[in-house]
Amino acid sequence: MNKAELIEALADKAGLQKKEAKKVLDAYMDIVTECMIRKEEISLIGFGTLTPRPQSSRMARNPKTGTPVMIQARTTVRFKPGKYLLEAINK
Repeated sequence: MNKAELIEALADKAGLQKKEAKKVLDAYMDIVTECMIRKEEISLIGFGTLTPRPQSSRMARNPKTGTPVMIQARTTVRFKPGKYLLEAINK
């Protein structure tokens, strides 16, 4: 599912117009981005938790040439699914 399909599904499920659903989704993405920048965890009980996680720098190899490349330290995001989401997808 891409963003346009998600907007359409959100509009159908919530009884919104597509324009309103797009605003809601954009606002949600902005809030999540701001929280991750501030290194805050987002927890949606039953659905899952988004946690910013630091990764240290490390050596890797360029798959085309095989030459070693240094990957800089960065922050990534970990999603841990909640109990109800796991139960729903494993039925």
